[in-house]
This record gives sequence, structure tokens and C-alpha cells, in this order.
Amino acid sequence: MMIAGFNLFSSTLFAQKADSSKRDNDTVKTHTLKEVAVRAGRISSRNTSATPLQMLKGAELEKLNSLSVADAIRFFSGVQLKDYGGIGGLKTINVRSLGANHVAVFYDGIEFGNAQNGQVDLGKFSLDNIDEIDLYNAQKSNIFQPAKGFASGSAIYLMAKQPHFEPGTNANGKVSLKAGGMGLVNPSLLLNYKLGDSIYSSLSAELTHANGKYKFRYTNGVYDTTAIRQNGDISAQRVELGLFGKMQDSCKWAVKGYLYNSERGLPRAAVSNRFESDQRQRDRNIFVQSTYNKTFDTRYSLMLSAKYSNDYTSYLDPETTTTRGLLNDKYYEHELYFSAANKYSINSFWDISLAADYQWNKLNATENDSAKYRFVSPRRHTILTVAATDLHFKHFNLQANILGTFVKDNVDTLVAAGKKTAYTPALLFSWQPTDNPDLRIRGFYKSIFRLPTFNDLYYTFIGNSLLRPEYTKQFDVGFTYNKTLHQHTLVYFAVQADAYYNQVRDKIVAIPGQDLERWIMFNLGKVHIKGLEINGQATWQVATSVFINTGISYTHQKAVDVTDPTEPDVYNQQIPYTPVNSGSVLIGAEWKKLSFNYSYIYIGERYDLGAHIPANYVKPFYTHDAGFTYTTNYNKHKLKGTIEINNVLNQYNDVVTNFPLPGRNYRFTISSTF
Repeated sequence: MMIAGFNLFSSTLFAQKADSSKRDNDTVKTHTLKEVAVRAGRISSRNTSATPLQMLKGAELEKLNSLSVADAIRFFSGVQLKDYGGIGGLKTINVRSLGANHVAVFYDGIEFGNAQNGQVDLGKFSLDNIDEIDLYNAQKSNIFQPAKGFASGSAIYLMAKQPHFEPGTNANGKVSLKAGGMGLVNPSLLLNYKLGDSIYSSLSAELTHANGKYKFRYTNGVYDTTAIRQNGDISAQRVELGLFGKMQDSCKWAVKGYLYNSERGLPRAAVSNRFESDQRQRDRNIFVQSTYNKTFDTRYSLMLSAKYSNDYTSYLDPETTTTRGLLNDKYYEHELYFSAANKYSINSFWDISLAADYQWNKLNATENDSAKYRFVSPRRHTILTVAATDLHFKHFNLQANILGTFVKDNVDTLVAAGKKTAYTPALLFSWQPTDNPDLRIRGFYKSIFRLPTFNDLYYTFIGNSLLRPEYTKQFDVGFTYNKTLHQHTLVYFAVQADAYYNQVRDKIVAIPGQDLERWIMFNLGKVHIKGLEINGQATWQVATSVFINTGISYTHQKAVDVTDPTEPDVYNQQIPYTPVNSGSVLIGAEWKKLSFNYSYIYIGERYDLGAHIPANYVKPFYTHDAGFTYTTNYNKHKLKGTIEINNVLNQYNDVVTNFPLPGRNYRFTISSTF
């Protein structure tokens, strides 16, 4: 599903900042405005970026009707979200129809990887400990980053909340409780402690429990019925512990430990009047990561990163019997990652960088039918190297890089995919055509390489070690215009537009089979994607304490299969689950201690398979969400209560065919800082 949402709560810009050169000569009575975060969209005020950047940060995130990162990202334009239903359902995205495996997810600067299937479930990332979400098309417009940052078609950067302390204090935190429909109970705790003048610690913990039951409407073509979604429950725990240091010699370091554990049901596709399922999945994700940044002088900077992760997944299907009992497959994945990035400033306008990453992945499995279907236990060695340059003048920025990807697979039995090598370039520019910095024109070209995942290549039933890698070429040109006004009702407005064209060769597509654990992988061949994204936003001050934020977005996209002209059913047809038209409208209002937020999202018609026939048609749908928040201070504590109404008009819809989403539902949140 393409979600072309336009977020009201992003791109913080301080609207009260007046033009001091005119202040003394102004005879009109003025009012000093309080700090106003312009939240009418995701257009960054840092508009020198050569790649489209959409942002959500700080208090803006808290005002969204969102429980997880996946819920928040659906407001970004150009995003396709696949949601398999309910709080515990799998949630993945891809950007501009390139595929979920072309979206890298970084957590505090280090990629949250999954070599097994390349899918990162964004539903497991709570917003309680997230301070900022950035979405970049192509890559960050910054050459000083790990080689991984250059190695994907688009990137999501999640930044956890960093400790901040008021003068004279050494501890603070926040407690929160969410409750609502589908049996949701979600308490969380954030605690920051100052260990010394330059060392800080942070603890974030959260519990999530929900029965996942909700009503949905089902039709078999003859009659309609309303049923209750079953086996969508989840019980999850998350704990994060961070340690941060800042030295006087321009040195920063951080160490983070992360544990996520969940046990959930996997709801069945609602077909043939069967709504119940007994399939279960357990996940345990553990990682420890560390970063080190140091600027040695005005010219040279060094960034070091390291990570170890250990992931465990158990899949139980009581309805399937094997030679050793009920189907109960268990997967163990290990990853080691090291990175070194260097930047050197040749002069005031020319920087160069060199980065190298090494990653090792191993996947083991315990399968009930291992005597019949022997798992190959793949190992993968990946080396990424990138050389980049950045020319930055007053009105013009130019960046270029070349990425080398070197991959080698080994397996215990059968045939490995062997060695793969690719060199992929990128060129980015940003131009300010006049002396007015409000207008900026930008564009980029990027070629990228994506190797098939372990599941693509070696999955017991459907893996194919001869599956071809996927190559993508991206072209983009666009502009941003931002304007801050003074002594006007209209405080701020901005517009952003981008036209893009993507070419994908040997596109790898994964679709679910009879259940969520058995997927089907195949090459589509060639896909051409043409799109246009237009975003507009505005912030209004209609009274001394009344602010209104408005935003509107529209996305038009044609993503067609151009593989084989002899197959008229699919040739030049829109690829599955990609609407041609989508858009959104958002409105937010603030008055003293009260705030109101409303969103409308429209998704146009789609097809769930390549052939555009009535049986594959997915009708368009829209949703309305609303939220009310009251904030007050009590005894040096900030208390906040929120009521959310999601899907106000009770629209029944499927993002993925036969995996219905909830109708109208409610959520309540109460929180306190200390």
C-alpha cells in the first residue's frame, strides 16, 4: 500500500524568530510568540539536502495517533506499508516501489539488519524511546557515515532519546501507560541518570500485551458477515540500556544494549470462511552496539562502529504434522559488524571520505523434518568500501561516491551462491539559484546492488541459490521552498515536489503463501517506476494562543512490469499493491493546554497480483483518525493525557488481501515526567 501521508508534526522551525534589523523601526505593535514548532509537514527546514528528507521528531511524534514506528512512518509520502493486521501483525514498508529489502533501517547510526529475510518488522519499535525518525530517499546527504549508509535504495534513521538534564539535576525520566482497543495494555518507563560531568546513562523498558481481537467484515461473494479476528494476540517486552560519553577533546562515544522478546499469534488469511489459526511465533532479538566519534583537528574526523546481534525465531504450526511431530521450526541468526569512516577537509569547500565495513552473518535452523529437508546453515561475509567527495559552495553543493560490494557465501551442503562483486555509483546535487535561501533545487542519480537474502537463496522448500541479484537505478529531481513570515496570521508555509524514475532489473518479490512463514520468491524481471510527489504545508496563528498546522500531500506513481511483451496480462501493468494515486490531509490545532489532531489518508485502487482482472482488484479506501491531548504541570511534573480515535468512520479494509485491519478503535494514554 502506498501511504502518501503528509505529517503535520515535523521540520521544527522557530517561528517567533523575528528580523532584528527591522525591529527598532517597526511602529506596529507586536507580540512575542512562544516557541512554535512548525509541524505542518515533513519538509525539512534544512533544505540544502540533495536527497528528499522527511522528518518526525520530539513532541511531534507524541502527537501522532501512533503506537509504533510503523504507525508513524505511514504518514511519510512515497511509502508503501504492508500491515498483516492488529497490534501484533507483521509491518514492513518499501519506498517508491523498490521493495522492502531496499529500505535500510538504522538505529542510532547502525543498521538493524536481518540477513535471513531482509524484512525488518517496524511494528516492534515503540515510539516511547524514539526521539526522531528520518526517511531519506537514496541516502543521507552527508559523506561522513559508515559504508552501510550508501548501500541501500532508501534509509530510515531511528534516533533514541538522549539524556538531557536541567542545571542542578542528575536524574529525570518518564512513565507512561497506554490502554485501549484489542485488549491493549502498554506501560513504559524511561530513566536517565547522570554518572558524572561527561558520562550519562539511560534505561528504557516497556511491556506490551494485547489480545488482538477486533471485528472485521468478510464476504464470500454471496453474503457478508461480521467476524472476530482471532490469534492476533501479542505479549512483548523491550529493555534498552545506554551509556553515553562526551569528552572535551571533541570526542563522543556511546554503548547500547537491546533486548526484545515477544510471543504472538499469526492470524490466518480470511478465506473460505476460515478465520481461526493456531500458528504461533516467538522472537528474541539481542544486540550490543557501540559508536566512537572524534575530530582530531579542523580537517580530520574519525567514526568507528561495532555491533553483535543474536536473533532467535520459533515458528509453531499445530495444524502441520511432520515425521517428528508438530511443525516447530527454530532459527538462530548471528551477526558481527565493524565499520570505520574517515573524513578529511582539503579546504573550506572540499571534503573527501573513505569508509569500510565488514559484516559476518550465520543462520542455523532446527527443523522437524531436517532428516528429509536438510538445512544448509549459510554463512555470509560482506565487505563494503566507499570513497566519496563533497564540494560545497555558497549556492551549490555536489556530492559523488562509488560503493564496492564484495560478498561470499558458504554452506554446509548443496551449492552456495558463491562470490558476488558490484561497484555502484551515486551523484547528488543541491542548487540555490538566487540569493534568496528559501528556494533550493536538488537532484540525484544512484545505482544500487541488492543480494538475495538467505531465505531467497537457501530456504528449505523454495530457496534457489541461482536466484539473480537485483539492480536498481534511481533518478530524482525536485525543489523545496520554505518561507517564514512575521506579523502575519500565516506564520510559515512550504512546498516540496519531486519527480522520480526508477529502473529495477531482476526485481525479487516475496508474497505470503498459505501462511506467514512460507513465502514465495520470484524474479519479476524488469520494473519501471515513474512518480511525482507534491507536499504542501502551512502554520497559522489565528489568535495569541491558537495555532493551526495544516498539510496536504499527493503522490502519483506508475510502477509497471516491463519484463515480457508476450504476456499481455501483466506486461505494462501496475505491480501488485501499488496504487496510482494516494494522498492525505492533516490538521492540528493548539490552544493553551489543549491540542487536537486530525488525519485523512486515501489509498487508490490496487491489484494484489500482476494480472489486472476483477478477481485481483483491491478497491480504494480511506481512513480518518483524530486525537485530543491535555497537558498540564503539577508539582514540577508534566502530566499529559491523550484520547485517540482511529478509523473514526469504521472503514473496513485490507492492506494485504484477506488480512483485514481493525475498524474503529480507541486508545488512551497518560504520562508523567519526573
